[in-house]
Amino acid sequence: MTQGDEHIIEAAGRARVVVRDGHVVSVGPACIDSCPLAARFSEPVINFSEEEIRRNIEGRIAAFGMCTPGRVVVSDEDYVLFGASELLSSALKCGIIDAAVIACDGAGTVIATSPRLIQGIGGKMSGLVSTTPIPAVIDRIREHGGIVVSPRDAALNAEDGVCMALEKGFHAPAVTTASADEAASLRRTCPAAFIVAVHTTGTTAEGADKFAASCDLIFPCASRALYEVAGKRALLQGGKAVPVFAMTAAGKEVVLAKIASAETPVVIAGRALPYSEGKGPSPLL
Repeated sequence: MTQGDEHIIEAAGRARVVVRDGHVVSVGPACIDSCPLAARFSEPVINFSEEEIRRNIEGRIAAFGMCTPGRVVVSDEDYVLFGASELLSSALKCGIIDAAVIACDGAGTVIATSPRLIQGIGGKMSGLVSTTPIPAVIDRIREHGGIVVSPRDAALNAEDGVCMALEKGFHAPAVTTASADEAASLRRTCPAAFIVAVHTTGTTAEGADKFAASCDLIFPCASRALYEVAGKRALLQGGKAVPVFAMTAAGKEVVLAKIASAETPVVIAGRALPYSEGKGPSPLL
């Protein structure tokens, strides 16, 4: 592993977790009390205690090598129907997008060029705040056709990733971002990008307006402002407890393409949006 190995993740309930040399060294407090998605993790987070969150992250390290040289970077397994990686993997299979700019521990910003790489990197990943390069992970991503944007320092910069993707001949790249300002900048500078807002708990009303004006898909997480602003403008909602909002025709196409290819039974009904049965993350912030 590289000297100074450190990875900072905002995990369940936006608890800040620091991983060094494959070990969890600190876990900060969560900002929510419950989430139906976290309750279904392989290492469930029910009460959002430090012990539960630590156990969850340690479980990910053991299961697929998160933040270590053993990091698994490809997967064929869907974990949820309307997850960000699941939707982007499906969109790539269908030809709606031709690459996805995403974040990976040990590599930073990555241009993923196959559905298996999108799912392997993103399927069980939480909000990555910062990371340091792990050569074995970078090599493995390259072996599977991915492009590491900044291998020297594993920097996280979605706009650099999209620009590189366009320079390399991709015409319809998707990109994930947790920053409303970054989403707005991406829409201005890269109008061809398919923009997905992720890890949005705590988004303000101003940020919600920027996300809603800029993104194709929005995951509102536990953001009250995004439910109120983006939810009311959405063309389609996927899921009930932890939903995704399709804000554009392209976003709607991606969600419908996933439904068309899924073996999971799906109920489709007309409802005023946002729709909830009161079983989502709590409290909304």
